[in-house]
Amino acid sequence: MCISYTKYMAKVARKYKFAVIASDVVMLTVRDGKLEVLCIQMQKAPFIGKWAVPGGLVQPTESVDEAAHRILAEKAGIHGVYLEQLYTFGKVRRDPFGRVVSVAYFALVPSDALRLKTTKEYKDVQWFPVKKLPGLAYDHADIVATAVQRLQAKLGYTNIVYSLLPKTFTLSELQGMYETILGKTLDKRNFRKKVIGLKLVKPAGEQRKGQASRPAELYRFAATELKKVEIL
Repeated sequence: MCISYTKYMAKVARKYKFAVIASDVVMLTVRDGKLEVLCIQMQKAPFIGKWAVPGGLVQPTESVDEAAHRILAEKAGIHGVYLEQLYTFGKVRRDPFGRVVSVAYFALVPSDALRLKTTKEYKDVQWFPVKKLPGLAYDHADIVATAVQRLQAKLGYTNIVYSLLPKTFTLSELQGMYETILGKTLDKRNFRKKVIGLKLVKPAGEQRKGQASRPAELYRFAATELKKVEIL
């Protein structure tokens, strides 16, 4: 039987003198040229009206990985996206309800797969640019910053960008994804030479038409599982 977070913490505090484990998930996407993170608006004191990343306590019968997948599904309606364990956040007073250690994750969501939902537990759910976040509850600002740093780093030595783009895309869209996340401009000629030479992408055999410029060649990723590859 599911009980409320506050009641569960009170029950744990009476029985044990140890920390409990939570899982928080930073969901990232790129929309309209901006790297954005999903936030939910809370309705419980002392964070009424504050925003947070989706999270919750790990249940006794599940692993932390299973908890992260459950939180994605229950609190955001998201399934089957890239998910990676990020870091463990364990400051003693990070949660006003008790001693809670958070095993944080980050998830990457293509913008064409956004079908969000919320629950009665939260007032609202929205995407916010990571550079213009609202005031976040707990230590979630630190968790988001850590997730962004991890993503930026992995762009340089893996093909992780496949998790953020649709199945087909132009090379300009691919480069734009890198530039948005990294916050800097890349040399067009060198970038295209590198991604094609590394066989990161392959032609999709299609063109994007209906725009003012000439039709653009569409590509798809050669692999859609995480691999090490020196791109930057």
